[in-house]
Amino acid sequence: MTEDDEDRADALFHALSDRTRRDILRRVLAGEHSVTALAEKYDMSFAAVQKHVAVLERAGLLVKRRAGRQQMASGDVNAVRSVSAMLSDIEQIWRGRIARVDDLLAASSAPTTDTTDPSDIPRDHRP
Repeated sequence: MTEDDEDRADALFHALSDRTRRDILRRVLAGEHSVTALAEKYDMSFAAVQKHVAVLERAGLLVKRRAGRQQMASGDVNAVRSVSAMLSDIEQIWRGRIARVDDLLAASSAPTTDTTDPSDIPRDHRP
């Protein structure tokens, strides 16, 4: 991943690290909402909700547009898909590691057949 990709991942996961922001994102993915209408759903100030919306917008998870005096917010499905793709990449890395561990465990627990000819063992080391 490039430095820009890493910065984007940081912004996405930071935005998703907060319960309120995840709830806002669910709402705006279901349909466009005004920031005012969103703020009414939470037991916090309008300014606090605006800050949450701004974090989601900076991360690219949410898009705002003006409709008269209202700021309308909608979710960006493609951004959510990019988060899903990042997580899938990480999952594949770990699945590969787990598969290698499974292979090592299977190899270490497999019965070994001793093909050594007893005459090849020095007399002082024979049972």
